[in-house]
Amino acid sequence: MNNPLVAERSGAFDAGVDADAKTFSILVVEDDNDFRESCVRWLSRKGYDTFGACGGAEALSALDRRNYDVGLFDMDMPGMSGLELLQRLRGDAHDIEVVMLTGQGSIETAVQAMKLGASDFLTKPCPLSDLELHLQLASRRGRIRKENLQLREIISRSRPRTDLIGSSPAMQSVVRMVQRIASTNEPVLITGESGTGKEVIAQSIHAQSKRAGKPMVTINCAALPESLVESELFGHQKGAFTGATEEKPGLFEVADGGTLFIDEFGELPPALQPKMLRVLEDGSLRRVGSSKERRVDVRVVAATNRDLAADVANGDFRQDLYYRVNVLPIHLPPLRERGKDVKCLIEHFLAKGWSIDDDALTAMISYSWPGNVRELINVIHRATILADHHQITMDDLPSEIVHPGQPVHSGGSPSSPVSLRVTAQSGSLDDLTRAHVLDVLEQESGNKSRAAKRLGIHRRKLYRLLERWQES
Repeated sequence: MNNPLVAERSGAFDAGVDADAKTFSILVVEDDNDFRESCVRWLSRKGYDTFGACGGAEALSALDRRNYDVGLFDMDMPGMSGLELLQRLRGDAHDIEVVMLTGQGSIETAVQAMKLGASDFLTKPCPLSDLELHLQLASRRGRIRKENLQLREIISRSRPRTDLIGSSPAMQSVVRMVQRIASTNEPVLITGESGTGKEVIAQSIHAQSKRAGKPMVTINCAALPESLVESELFGHQKGAFTGATEEKPGLFEVADGGTLFIDEFGELPPALQPKMLRVLEDGSLRRVGSSKERRVDVRVVAATNRDLAADVANGDFRQDLYYRVNVLPIHLPPLRERGKDVKCLIEHFLAKGWSIDDDALTAMISYSWPGNVRELINVIHRATILADHHQITMDDLPSEIVHPGQPVHSGGSPSSPVSLRVTAQSGSLDDLTRAHVLDVLEQESGNKSRAAKRLGIHRRKLYRLLERWQES
């Protein structure tokens, strides 16, 4: 049959087909029997998993039986048109890329098809080699779309939990403030003592904002040498300084469309403060070593445990930058001012299957927690290593909690050769605990009473630990 619709071109296109390009399946929906059968036969010979349906009803029945990666739909079919079929599929949430084919193409019908989610739109006559190309492209678009959905789900599942734990009036005030400001784009300044959970607040703001689908990037100004902070924030060009062997985008560019969390904002070097002010005001920046101006759309959430207002008064921090970043201030109260929140946090951080007895819970609630939530988390982790039978007791708590007000023993010099060796070689927290206990016992010449006192645990707890390790 000399049908111009099924005329094959040379096999030049085949040479460019990806190795895995023919692993997808195709559903051809066409009421013209000759074209449908020729198309299915030709695509099948090419190695595609292909099925032909004579109309919309048969196509829906085929899709109920199995999934297809790509559909080739004739626009003009009796009973149910290709557009109506596409609309039905989208309504039923079928995951299939669709290429529309018509002998009476127009801009209006093409726009309508694209609005309904068609990947492509072709006009008859169309050589099958061209048709194959468009089916390939539709398949690739489908794969990319699915991969993006998978990556978004992976990123979503791997994000830290942003629950704000606590029912105290102080914490509830913070929660209400986060809810009010999350949807805005203005900078936020989170203040509070070290360990209060300022990064968790920043994560919660990002998660509740319109930018939640974009990245949240974090930098700690105190954790980097002053000479590197500019390069990390604003990026650099190749050759901008010794060691700059290639161009590198800064974190403002990486976070474009999302949120940049700048921890220890008060440690921002004075020389960078004008540059930070400019990017906060209009989103413009220049990489180190570049004269090209770039623009980003980034929301800045800053955090500090310093009194920036006092730093401004002392001339240690720019007043205009302080006012620009302090548009929406949030003060995170220390744990000692959050009352019953300690119990909520303990229950939140305890692993499933673990419990804490009443005496230990009372002691932890009464403790002042100078290290705030970070200290609470560390105490719980330590206690779960030391505890027996998945229950934390007074024996498992540090001496500063069990005997508040008494001097805290260091448990050995952290710079001793043995301690350094333990820190460098240990593979887990349990190994560190075991090595540290044995280290202190050795320093006390095997005297378990003195070792237990230095470790801040009861002597019977030390005996149980030694027995457990001897059995393992």
